Amino acid sequence: MLLDFNKLGAWKWGLTAICVLMALFLLLPILFIVGLSFGSSRWLIFPPPGWTLKWYAELFADPRWLGAALTSAKIGVIVMVLSVALGLLASLALVRGTFRGREVLRAFFLTPMVLPVVIVAVALYAAFLRLGLNGTLVGFVIAHLIVALPFAIITITGALETFDPAIEDAAILCGASPWEARLRVTLPGIRHGLFSAAIFSFLISWDEVVLAIFMASPSLQTLPVKVWTTLRQDLTPVIAAASTLLVALTVLLMIAAALIRKGKSE
Repeated sequence: MLLDFNKLGAWKWGLTAICVLMALFLLLPILFIVGLSFGSSRWLIFPPPGWTLKWYAELFADPRWLGAALTSAKIGVIVMVLSVALGLLASLALVRGTFRGREVLRAFFLTPMVLPVVIVAVALYAAFLRLGLNGTLVGFVIAHLIVALPFAIITITGALETFDPAIEDAAILCGASPWEARLRVTLPGIRHGLFSAAIFSFLISWDEVVLAIFMASPSLQTLPVKVWTTLRQDLTPVIAAASTLLVALTVLLMIAAALIRKGKSE
């Protein structure tokens, strides 16, 4: 028995070591970027010769960077709202519907996750040129919504499939209409899935760069596009500062999503 416990402890420590190495492998480049954003050198040199906050000061003092960040936030919020609303309707049809071809429709909704983003970007660019939507807020929202909607559908569908429909039926038997039961019973019951879908939809729009490059114009750029264009012109640590803020917001929202899932499991 003692030998079995020793083997179990060795496996536990071995798996822990593997997880730590994988985490370092994934996070080390990000940590380098964070370190470079505080470096005193004018160039991207690691390790930095000193430490300073002046690159963040330059970042927040430049209206072009602030405008790009506000554009990303505005597009992200609009995409988040539309993605959750449309994802909820699509998920209700996929989970509660009994029509033929439901599984085919489910696979169709997930197609943007399978296709390379650059193919979607080229197709949208060609279509939007004819429609006059390139470089517009509407074009950005439609493009980001196409890639964000599948994640919302997956998340909300999973929440609906774990929700007991008998509770909704009981509300209908008590006098509620079907839509009233969904609004007052089903939606609060799947709120964790809705919040997770909202977070993921916002992050997909916030971090998207390939579609944004095709949709951007000189007067309308998102923060990832601004980072990309600046990187091609000048290797200034302001890029590292902007990248750090992008990563920081992403990490905070992912932690929020993890806490939501933890609250659901408890």
